[in-house]
Amino acid sequence: MKNMRKFNVTGVCVPKEDYMVDISGKLEKITELVDSGCYFTINRARQYGKTTTLLCLEKALKDDYIVASISFEGLGDDGFESQESFCTALIKRIYQALRFSSAPKEYREKWINHSVLNFNELSDHITDMCEAEKVVLMIDEVDRTSHNRVFLGFISMLREKFLSRRAEKDFTFHSVILAGVYDIKNIKLKMITEGLYTPAAAENKIYNSPWNIAVSFNIDMSFGPAEIYSMLKDYEADHNTGMDIQEISEKIYDCTSGYPFMVSRICQCIHEELNKNWTADGVLKAVNVLLSEANTLFDDMKKNIEAYPDLKFFLRGLLFYGETKTFNIDNNTVNLGYMFGYLKNENGRAEVSNKIFESRIYNYFISESENSGEVKIKPPHKTEVIENGKLNMELFLRKFAQHYAEIFKLKDAEFLESHGGLLFLTYLKPFINGHGFCHLESRTNDFRIDITVDYEGEQFIIELKIWHGVKAHEKAYAQLANYLEIKNAGTGYLVTFDFRKEANKEHRAEWIEIDGKRIFDVVI
Repeated sequence: MKNMRKFNVTGVCVPKEDYMVDISGKLEKITELVDSGCYFTINRARQYGKTTTLLCLEKALKDDYIVASISFEGLGDDGFESQESFCTALIKRIYQALRFSSAPKEYREKWINHSVLNFNELSDHITDMCEAEKVVLMIDEVDRTSHNRVFLGFISMLREKFLSRRAEKDFTFHSVILAGVYDIKNIKLKMITEGLYTPAAAENKIYNSPWNIAVSFNIDMSFGPAEIYSMLKDYEADHNTGMDIQEISEKIYDCTSGYPFMVSRICQCIHEELNKNWTADGVLKAVNVLLSEANTLFDDMKKNIEAYPDLKFFLRGLLFYGETKTFNIDNNTVNLGYMFGYLKNENGRAEVSNKIFESRIYNYFISESENSGEVKIKPPHKTEVIENGKLNMELFLRKFAQHYAEIFKLKDAEFLESHGGLLFLTYLKPFINGHGFCHLESRTNDFRIDITVDYEGEQFIIELKIWHGVKAHEKAYAQLANYLEIKNAGTGYLVTFDFRKEANKEHRAEWIEIDGKRIFDVVI
C-alpha cells in the first residue's frame, strides 16, 4: 500500500497519518509531573505543538488514569455567561471526552446524570467523581475565552479543592493541565490590554492569580536536531531521497530553533512545493517561501507587536539599534515576548528566538518605516551588482555608500545614528527577498550588528558599526576577523557609519587583510 503520511501544519498530528518527531522524552517528563499530582500550565506560543502533545500524553496516561481531555475552543461566550452555563458546558464536555477514554460506561454516566447549577455544586460533584478514581483533567485552548470572569472563578475553585486535598479534607482531580498561550497569571494583563477588565485601585493588575498552586512547567517543547532527525529518518525510509539527514536536521534547526510549526512547514514545503529538494539550499528556499506567505502565526505576531507598544519598542531596539538587553523574566515586556515565542534567553541576554521570526519582525519594521515615509532608500537593480549570476557584495556596498551619502545631506546626524541599521536593512532586504536569507546578531551596546547573508548558495558576513575613532576601528578589524574564523570564512565586510561633520569624516571603501582574512572596509 502506498505511503500516505504527510507533514501536517493545520492541526493535531496523528502518528499513522503524519510525520512526527519523537517526543517520548518530553512525555516522560510530563508524566512525572502528573504522577506527582501536580497542577500546571503548558503555556507556549501559537502553533507550538500543545494540542498534539496533549493527545500523545492522553494515550500515555490512559492505562493508569481516567483522562478527561477537553478544549475551550469553540465553546463561545454563552458557556461563560454564568456559573450555571459554565458548569453545564464543562460537565457535558467531560462526559463527551470520557466516551473515548478507558472510563467504564457506568462512571461516564455519573458525570452527566447530575444537575449542577453553580461552583459549590460543581465542587461537590467533582468530590464524588474523584473519591475512588484518579482523574486527570486536561483543558486545551484555555485562554480562548479568558476574558470571562466566570473562568477565573472556576480556577479559584480548583485551587481551593487542591489545597483541601493536601490537607486530606477533600477529593479532587489528581492532576490538572491547562494549555494555552497566556499563562494564567497573565490573563488579567490580557483582559486589561483588550479593554475587557478594569482592575480596582488596590488590586494587583497582573499577578493576583488564583493559580499560584501550579508548579512551573520548564520542559523544552521545541524540536532539537535529534528530534527533527527522527522525523526525517521516517520520511527517508518511505521516500529514499538520498538526503543527508543529519545535515538537513541541523540546517532546519539553525533556521527555526526547533519551533514546531516552522519545522513542519519547511519540511512540507520541500516535499510538496520544491520537488523534494532535500539540500541546504532547499531548506533556505523553503524558508523564503515561509517568510513570504500569510499565516495565522505571523498574523498573530503583527497583532501582538501592535497591541503591546513596550514590546514593539523592545524588539526594535534589539534588532536595529544594536542594543544589548538583559533577559529578565520578571520584566513584563520580556515575559510577554517569551510567552509569545519571540524572545529567548541566550546566556542572560534577550534575543529574538529564531531566524525566521527575526526576519519577519524586521520586515514588519522596514515596511512600517517605508509606509510612514521615515526611510526612503531604494535598493540597486540586480543588473548593477550581479556578475555571472553571482552577487558582487563589494559593488552592492559601494552602491549603498552612494545612496547613503545622498540621504546624509538631507537628514540630521541624530536621525542617521538612530536609523543606520534600519537604512541598511531597508536597502538589503528587498534585494535578497525570494533569493536569499539574512540573519542579524546584535553584539554590544556600542552598535555592533553582525549580518549573515545567504544568497543563491553563497554566504556573506557583514558587520555594521558606528565610528568611534581610529583605535576603535582597528579593534573592529580584529573582532570581525575573529568572527570570520568562528564562521570558517575567509572574507568579510565592515560597514561603519561616521556621523561627524563632513569635514572630519572618514571616507573609504577598500580591501584590507588582517590575520589572514580579507575585509572590505567601507566607512560612510
